[in-house]
Amino acid sequence: MKRYGFVIGIRPEDIPEYKRLHADVWPEVLAQIRRCHIQNYSIFLREPENLLFGYYEYHGEDHAADMARMGEDPKTREWWAICNPMQAPLESRRDGEWWTELEPVFLMEK
Repeated sequence: MKRYGFVIGIRPEDIPEYKRLHADVWPEVLAQIRRCHIQNYSIFLREPENLLFGYYEYHGEDHAADMARMGEDPKTREWWAICNPMQAPLESRRDGEWWTELEPVFLMEK
């Protein structure tokens, strides 16, 4: 299992709708996330900075292939078409990133 953390901005005017959508994520999107070997997926909001922090645990063998498969799913693409315009990617992100991947620096288990 590998842990992933990501950050992205969110447009302040879209926060209420983003929260509403994520309070009732479409079942098809959740099923696709699970098919792509992701567990314990969480998104946290920090105001007033208007940052979203995402975290998940990946239990598969090929993260890049699973992420490509997720991006090919029509229902997931529909979900992203609604959510992505609400987000504000960081200027410091790497080429090809939407959410900026974070470097893990500490883990305390048990």
